[in-house]
Amino acid sequence: MITLDQAWAIIGGAAEPLASETVALADAAGRVLASPIIATVDSPRGAVSTMDGYAIRDGDGPTLRLVGTSAAGARFTRSVGQGEAVRIFTGAALPQGASRVVIQENVTVDGDRITINQTSAASFVRHRASDFAAGDEVVAAGNLLTPGALVAAAGAGPSHVQVTRRPRVLTIATGDELVSVGAALDADHIPDSLAPGLTAMIAAMGATMLGHQLVGDDLPALEAAAASTVARCDLVVITGGASVGARDHAKAMFAPLGLELMFSKVAIKPGKPVWLGRVGETSVMGLPGNPSSAMVTARLLLAPLVARLLGQRDPAPIEWLSLPLAAPLPATDDRETFTRATLSSDGLTPLANQDSGAQCALGQARWLLRCPAGQGPLAAGTFVTALSF
Repeated sequence: MITLDQAWAIIGGAAEPLASETVALADAAGRVLASPIIATVDSPRGAVSTMDGYAIRDGDGPTLRLVGTSAAGARFTRSVGQGEAVRIFTGAALPQGASRVVIQENVTVDGDRITINQTSAASFVRHRASDFAAGDEVVAAGNLLTPGALVAAAGAGPSHVQVTRRPRVLTIATGDELVSVGAALDADHIPDSLAPGLTAMIAAMGATMLGHQLVGDDLPALEAAAASTVARCDLVVITGGASVGARDHAKAMFAPLGLELMFSKVAIKPGKPVWLGRVGETSVMGLPGNPSSAMVTARLLLAPLVARLLGQRDPAPIEWLSLPLAAPLPATDDRETFTRATLSSDGLTPLANQDSGAQCALGQARWLLRCPAGQGPLAAGTFVTALSF
């Protein structure tokens, strides 16, 4: 059994970013850059005004003659001479000869004459290439194309970008006790409740979901499912069947395909049975069958794996914050523990039900508290390490 940090290190070395593809910038939201965005133009391409006002030469005033107007997209075409001023609007090109803008609030206008009533140390000018210059790297490879990054990329000039291909993922739930969500239930069966949440979580990570299969505890049927999915997936996620019982076949179903096991247990609570393997170029991750265990391990280990396949560098999928407790936190045992919690203005409140099979609590949990093994009870007000969930 390995530590969580050791599992992260294995994931970092086990999965390589997938191949890249070219997509239109308009379709690139949420994708990860495979090649950097290099500016093809200066931004701005020339000096522009940052305020509405009057463009003048340094040292001129207080009374000047208005000789024209400069608006965004309609610049004043001649130079500004001594004793002259040009009406200018925000974003408009600064006329040749002018070096500063006097904001309109500081000016009195009388026909074609203006009088500057108050001066300012600020020039209210955004200079050429003050944002970036042609040839600059505007967005680095490995960055997620967030709305802000898309703005930067669009300003740099390209209409198309190189992004990492989305990993193709299929999930398989194992267990004779499971039936499809919404199917009739009896005392021996439970709904496959994990499927909707897990597939939504994986899709939100940036993967392309190819579907979900529900297979009973029958090894030949599981082997057939494994063979059909590995051939068309970059990642297969299995839930359940990870224990050592006679009906636990999650690893055995991939054995005929040459499963290379990378780790089989991680010293965390919940989620100890989580495992990672590879069949050829396809990654296989096994999650516990209990809903809370599966969702916690998906957040902690599946998210970094998908991010690695995507070539994601910034922001990292695991970002810890230090936040205060709003209520006491119980002691932990001999495993690193991830306590589900809610957040209010007072801080983090651990949920009462921390059972690995809990479903109702998953609807409330928004944070995971990272609690070292053997940690004593903590009082309200203590700062703890937390991760959005």
